[in-house]
Amino acid sequence: MAYRTAGTFARIPAMFAIMIAVLIGAGCASKPSDNVMIADARAAVVRFVDRDPGLQDWVNHAHGYAVFPSVNKGGFGVGGSYGRGVVFERGEPVGTTSSVQGTVGLQIGVQNFAQIIFFQDEAALRTFQRGNFEFSAQATAVAVTAGAAKTTSYEKGVAVFIMAKGGLMAEASVGGQKFTYEPL
Repeated sequence: MAYRTAGTFARIPAMFAIMIAVLIGAGCASKPSDNVMIADARAAVVRFVDRDPGLQDWVNHAHGYAVFPSVNKGGFGVGGSYGRGVVFERGEPVGTTSSVQGTVGLQIGVQNFAQIIFFQDEAALRTFQRGNFEFSAQATAVAVTAGAAKTTSYEKGVAVFIMAKGGLMAEASVGGQKFTYEPL
């Protein structure tokens, strides 16, 4: 009797890719109300500051910031992520935003994380609001740990902090992250 294991193993990457698409698509399924999104974003800021109290200075002094309480990411050779958030100017919500990322390279896993993008000045925030904002493969995000805020600085008017929430992702990939903005 012949075994057909080669065909079974060949289908694993396709099944994994479908699973990733479903996970990321679940985040795209329905948009919560603006009030729910604002409450979730404010709660995410509290969690970031709890993890690193130095981030309170960033919140207090940044011209604005975009908060993504939950970003879903997955990959197996090809990957992607999606998240929704709220944009604040001088501490007040002014719009909603979404983030889409595509990557290619050595990667496997699924992950969920929160992200805050700080804008040093009005010009950086306006660039984001016009939809002319994206990160290339060279962009770096700082993982939030105690003291990380004190050793981080703005790069081209922007600083990014992330906080892992769950999952496991191993990757050495290249890609870009694109953002959209919609005023409240």
